[in-house]
Amino acid sequence: MVFIIILINPNCMKKIFASILIMLTGLTVFAEDLSTQVQHYEHMFYEKGAENDTVAITNCNNIICKGNVFKVAFNCDFKSECAKAGERVNFDIPQAIYTREGTLLIPACSKVVGTIIRIEKQRIPNKNARVYINFECLLLPDGTAVAMSARPCTKDGSLKEGPWHTAGKLTAYTLGLGVVGAGAGTGFAFIPNPARLGVGYAIGIPVGTTVGLITGLITPGLKYHAKAGENIVIILCENLCLAKQKECNCNQ
Repeated sequence: MVFIIILINPNCMKKIFASILIMLTGLTVFAEDLSTQVQHYEHMFYEKGAENDTVAITNCNNIICKGNVFKVAFNCDFKSECAKAGERVNFDIPQAIYTREGTLLIPACSKVVGTIIRIEKQRIPNKNARVYINFECLLLPDGTAVAMSARPCTKDGSLKEGPWHTAGKLTAYTLGLGVVGAGAGTGFAFIPNPARLGVGYAIGIPVGTTVGLITGLITPGLKYHAKAGENIVIILCENLCLAKQKECNCNQ
C-alpha cells in the first residue's frame, strides 16, 4: 500500500525522476572522463620565461598545460598612444607549433585575439609606457574559436619598450647635448684666444653630456610601439585544450 501511494504522489515522482537524471548525468561525466584519459605526455620547445613545458596527449585532445609559452606576432602596427582599454588587438601565429616529439598543436595561420585591459602612459622620470593585454581567444584556420587565457610573458605581465630602447634614448640625449656643449666650448675658446680650443672642449663636452644625461633621465619615458609582424612571447594562465589538428596550408 505504501508503494502505491508513493507512485501516485506527484512530489515523490518528481524526486524520483530528479534522482534518476542526476545518476545518468554522473554516469555520462564519468564516461567522458574515461574517454579523455591522458595517454602520455609530450613537451614544448624551450622558450625563455616558460614555467612549464608539458603537453598532455589524450585520445581526443592535446592539452597545452598552464605555464607554457609560445610566440605570436602583431597583425598590424601598434602604438600605445593611439590605443585604449577595451580595444581588441589581433595577433598571428605564422608558423605551426609542434611538441618536441613532433605532435602538431597549433596549425600555421592561426590567430590570437587579445583585449587591452589597461594602459599606463609614459611618465616622468623616464618611466616607459606599459600595455596590459589579456589573450582570450585562439582562432584556428578552419574557423574554430577556442577560449584561452594568457598574458605577455614579462615580469609584470605588460608590454613595454626594452632596456636597449631606453638606453638608446639616454645615449641620444647625452651625445646630442654633448655635441652642443662641445660647440659652445669651442666658440667660447675662440673669443679670447684660438689656442684655448682644447680648454673649450674640456669644459664644453663634460658639461653638455652631463646635462644631456640628466635631461634624458628626468624626461618622460618611451611610448610602446610595435610593427606588424613583430613577435612577442605569451604565457598560458590556464590549460589550453585543443582538438587534434591537421596540417594547414595558408594559401588554401
